[in-house]
Amino acid sequence: MSRCEAPERRCDPACLLTPALEIAIAAGCRILEFYEAGFSVAQKSDQTPLTEADLAAHQLIVSGLQDLTPALPVLSEESTTIPLRDRCDWERYWLVDPLDGTREFIDRTDEFTVNIALIEDQQPVVGIIYAPALGLYYYAARGEGAWKREATNQPQPIQCRHWDGGRVTVAGSRSRHGPALQRYLNNLHDYELVILGSALKSCLVAEGGADLYARLGPTSEWDTAAAQCLLEEAGGRLTDTRMRPLRYNQRPTLLNPHFFASGAGGTDWARYL
Repeated sequence: MSRCEAPERRCDPACLLTPALEIAIAAGCRILEFYEAGFSVAQKSDQTPLTEADLAAHQLIVSGLQDLTPALPVLSEESTTIPLRDRCDWERYWLVDPLDGTREFIDRTDEFTVNIALIEDQQPVVGIIYAPALGLYYYAARGEGAWKREATNQPQPIQCRHWDGGRVTVAGSRSRHGPALQRYLNNLHDYELVILGSALKSCLVAEGGADLYARLGPTSEWDTAAAQCLLEEAGGRLTDTRMRPLRYNQRPTLLNPHFFASGAGGTDWARYL
């Protein structure tokens, strides 16, 4: 049996990267249909916005991943009612944000993404971040490096940069900039803030365009998993504020702790808290 004949088993994660990327691209095309034609906006119970594009992308991705790997569960932002008792034994599963940056989608900034990650033993081993309105693809699989493709150009390997002092380039949220983050930035003293939406902030760190993305506010596991794989394969890190890598599907809540997405090197970004 070849290493890709039974992708739902413990084969090389790279076997799943291309077909999962195709699913992400199909979801992105579906999202763009709503982006161009118009959409309605509702409010979820946590007061975050929900659009028809979120739901359509969710349905397409879940269906595609279930066809690709029938034995693997899929946990999506739009299917988060699965309790820990039902998912605690998952050794391998897909973790999905069908439309990351719904606010950016509503505001028409183009800075929204489709995020798909494969989790194995609480760690992301495949990560895909696709920005359909920008024609940008970021993707990685464990042991295969991190890559960026722009429109129809050839994929290019990406690498985090090493910060060795001086001005810190910080990727920041377009829609969330609270007092905790501002205090943190003040402690950095010399910084440049680059504003972006969705998982593109972590992508900027992964491709060496920023040194740090500090998130000192609420996020969920589907927001970070794909980005963590990308960063780690690019030589960076995605950690909690004690500089420990995030781990997934270990707690009843799917909320993340505050985190840092950072570039190469061993800088202790927690010292500026």
